[in-house]
Amino acid sequence: MALRNAVLAALVEGEASGYDLAKGFDASVANYWMTTPQQLYRELERMTADGLIATRVVEQERRPNKRVHSLTPAGWRALREFTTEPPRPTAIRDELLVKVQAMDIGDLAEVRASVAERMTWSRAKLARYERLRDRVLDGATEQAYLIEAERVGPYLTLLRGISFEQENIRWSELALTVIDRRLLARQLGP
Repeated sequence: MALRNAVLAALVEGEASGYDLAKGFDASVANYWMTTPQQLYRELERMTADGLIATRVVEQERRPNKRVHSLTPAGWRALREFTTEPPRPTAIRDELLVKVQAMDIGDLAEVRASVAERMTWSRAKLARYERLRDRVLDGATEQAYLIEAERVGPYLTLLRGISFEQENIRWSELALTVIDRRLLARQLGP
């Protein structure tokens, strides 16, 4: 999937600055799409040139002017077309998994530290997602929200992010248990 499709989907919520989009990517879209602010700003320029988004300058007092972006009719069409295309299969590219694959001939303590760091990161991300879920629901039950909300796509992707981080934590706990046993066995010797 191209970054442009993720940007188009983010702009469905309405006009936004590059800064707002970057914050939104970090807070909600990060559960399924990662980008750097530099990549995002380059893509916004390309999308403006391609006529998918309109950009206007908003003058601000005591702050630099900001550029805000919104979908054009061509952008709406491109997003609708994207939703009709079959998705490509997902592929995991995770450096940590390569380290775990090679841990038996590597530095087991360093791999353990990397797994523990991933678990800490996943717990923090899960906590952020759960706080976001609570804000979105705003006291409503999930069932009521899914029936009554105007748009449920962002909520469904948030749920996927939550389950992804829960699984990362579960796997990390298992991996740490196995690695700790192996480290202990090495200390005790044959």
